[in-house]
Amino acid sequence: MNALLLSARLDITESLRARWFLFYSIVFGGIVTLLFVFGLTESRVLGFTGLSRLLVTYIQLCVAILPIFILITTVRSVAGDREAGVYEYMLSLPVPLGAWYWGKMLGRFTVVFLPVFLAMTAAGIYGEYRHVGTPWTLFMVYTALLVSLAWSFLGLGMLISTLARSPDVAQTGAFLIWLVMLLFLDLILLGVLIRERLPLEAVVGIAVLNPLQSFRTAAILLFDPQMVVLGPAAYVILDGLGRTGYLIFALVWPVTLGTLCAWVGYRVFRRGDLP
Repeated sequence: MNALLLSARLDITESLRARWFLFYSIVFGGIVTLLFVFGLTESRVLGFTGLSRLLVTYIQLCVAILPIFILITTVRSVAGDREAGVYEYMLSLPVPLGAWYWGKMLGRFTVVFLPVFLAMTAAGIYGEYRHVGTPWTLFMVYTALLVSLAWSFLGLGMLISTLARSPDVAQTGAFLIWLVMLLFLDLILLGVLIRERLPLEAVVGIAVLNPLQSFRTAAILLFDPQMVVLGPAAYVILDGLGRTGYLIFALVWPVTLGTLCAWVGYRVFRRGDLP
């Protein structure tokens, strides 16, 4: 446990010194600031007023920004250390492979999630100060959804980082995976539905296996309990799982996927560096 925490601390320290972390923090802090400046706390949409509207908009922006930030920064963790020569040096120290690998992942999760959470928390505190009204229950659910989304893409990033032999290859693979997942939100699945005439249940099931889609759908569900914008797909989700059941699925599945990818990455990492 001590080696795990030391590895996590080392990764956090390295990330805090990196330029990308400063830019990353400014992006999410700037988003919240701009949302306040443009007066979203004073708007009213479908009964959502005050900070609820700001949180909904912030979450939708996180869907587009957070995954690619996590992938691009995480895939360089193992591959970058290998290319820089830090890889062999660290593994020559009396640190277990498991502690080094999982500590690196834990430290990277802390770094990528903390700015997002602090930006939301600052918005909540400011909302209380301005007496706008902070929906703390909704805040906690959104926080849990962001944790699951961040963990899933962190696991994918660690898997890509262990498979790639150079940071350039790792970043290219990360971008392609993000692009495929982004296309599977709507365009490709719509084409499959029209051309192959697959059952709606099968298409929806494939769609929600994409962590981006499951997160996006859960965010829509919290904003619109009937999910009117999804059309007939909403009936499949609500009839099959219900509101609470789907929220649980949207929280559990991305965490499971991220953990599975990270575990596979660890197996590859361990097999490739032990005689």
